[in-house]
Amino acid sequence: MFPAARNARIEHAWAGVLGVPRNWKASVGLDQQTGVGWAGGYVGTGVTATNLAARTLRDLILDPQSELTTLPWVNRRVRQWDKEPLRWIAVSSLYKAYNLADRAENAGRKTTSPIAKMAGIITGRT
Repeated sequence: MFPAARNARIEHAWAGVLGVPRNWKASVGLDQQTGVGWAGGYVGTGVTATNLAARTLRDLILDPQSELTTLPWVNRRVRQWDKEPLRWIAVSSLYKAYNLADRAENAGRKTTSPIAKMAGIITGRT
């Protein structure tokens, strides 16, 4: 895919469970009492959303009445994931369900797998 990088060494790679908020929506916020700001939960839109998140965080600090600070993702609180080991069991099971659905669809299934539909409902993505 990238012939110019053919001989480049790969030193690191991303792998592992995604850091996904319970509602699958990005958020940006600032705790006025502690001064701690946050941005995350991009769920596949990080390249675009990080720029807007940084500008929103800047405004939360320097210009709290700006147009950006009124966006719906500002200070959005999301219900926490379940405690361990329930979270691990749920995440592992959903990965397996999506994998089974992918296999069925890659094998020629013409419509979305019912397994994927069910997993989508459980994860809140549908």
